[in-house]
Amino acid sequence: MLLNVSYNEPKIKKQIDDEVGVPFSLRERWKLGGIGSPKLIITHASIDIHNLLVLDNNLDSCNVELRPKGIIVRFRSILETYALVIPYYKLKIYKGKAQEYSMYKDHYCIKVAATEKNIHDYFKKINIQKINVLPTRLEEL
Repeated sequence: MLLNVSYNEPKIKKQIDDEVGVPFSLRERWKLGGIGSPKLIITHASIDIHNLLVLDNNLDSCNVELRPKGIIVRFRSILETYALVIPYYKLKIYKGKAQEYSMYKDHYCIKVAATEKNIHDYFKKINIQKINVLPTRLEEL
């Protein structure tokens, strides 16, 4: 779900917490080695997100926050902040090119450039967290 999170609205905060869980505690953040991504440059986006990004002339960038049951991709357009809330069971991550990652949820898509090693490490952390959270498949029992 794509939400405008510029303002502190309890209804929207509850929606996000229900979808991807409440933020990690400080102890869990230390254990994970941080939950936030470095600044990610957006190279391509689905039409809904693209229509928001073209409203200003700034560099299209975003950041990703890990949550217990999913991730939140935040980006800015004009003076508003938007969040794409993606639970792990709907998250698809592809590495098409050597320096690009694609994140998909239903009909939403964001492709980001991965020019530094710490960005590759962050996407590995997302995949590890996703594997740890998803239930065991029936074939594995």
